[in-house]
Amino acid sequence: MKRIAAIVIAALLAIGVAGCLSAPFQPPSGVVSVTTAPLSTEGNWNVGTKRGEASSFSVLGLYASGDCSIATAARNGGLKKIGHVDYEYVNIIGIWQKATVIAYGE
Repeated sequence: MKRIAAIVIAALLAIGVAGCLSAPFQPPSGVVSVTTAPLSTEGNWNVGTKRGEASSFSVLGLYASGDCSIATAARNGGLKKIGHVDYEYVNIIGIWQKATVIAYGE
């Protein structure tokens, strides 16, 4: 029984850490944090003249809603070509969290 519990805990930790490792840049976080960082290091880094955003949020980790996809951000900004993509993450003591994808381009 202890071995199964250890395997489950190890798997959960691995899944949790994998999300952090997938971002090209992990900004500092705190109990209350508002951070912006690149979502990808790939692209032509042409900022362009247009910007589109798409967001999702979570309350107490129990309810989450929204669409923060790159496609939605591009559509919201009227982008046909994407130069690069950033993300903004807001966390207030884990009670309220918001993720916003920001696409730049033409």
